[in-house]
Amino acid sequence: MTIFVEKGDITKLSCDAIVNPANSYGYMGGGVAGAIKRVGGTEIEKEAVANAPISIGKAVATTAGSLPCTFVIHAPTMKQPAMRIDVENVEHATRAALEAALDLNIKSIAFPGMGTGVGGVPPVEAANSMIKIAKQFENKFEKIIFIGIDDELVNSFKKFL
Repeated sequence: MTIFVEKGDITKLSCDAIVNPANSYGYMGGGVAGAIKRVGGTEIEKEAVANAPISIGKAVATTAGSLPCTFVIHAPTMKQPAMRIDVENVEHATRAALEAALDLNIKSIAFPGMGTGVGGVPPVEAANSMIKIAKQFENKFEKIIFIGIDDELVNSFKKFL
C-alpha cells in the first residue's frame, strides 16, 4: 500500500515533501500556509513569492526551512489569497503537486486538505478528488500521506481510500 491517512500536524511530518495549498502569489497568510511559514520560517514564503505568479495547475518547490521535510511544494488552489474555490481547483492542484514531486524524484509526499479552509470546499468533496488523483500516481511513490488535523477531514480521506 502506498496511500496512507493520518491525523496530525503536517508541519511535524518527516517526509520528502509537504504540499502547501497555495495562492498564485505565494503569500502564506493563514491556514496550512500560515502554519508552514510559522514553523518552517519566512524564507519559505520568500522563495514562493519569488516564483510567483504560479498558475492553478502548476506547482513550485521551495526549501523547507526548519521543517522536518526537504521540500515544500506550493500548489495553488486559488488565484487570490482567501478566495472561495470549487473542487476542480483541488484536482488541478493535487495533480500539479504530484507532477512536481516526480520531477524532483521525491519518494514520499504529504497533503493537507486542499481548499478545505478558506477555499470553502467541503472536506468530503476535496478528499474524494484528492484520493482519486493520488491513485493515478500511487505506483510512482513509496508513500503518499493525507493528513488532517480534525476527524471530519481524516474520516473523509479514509472513506475514499
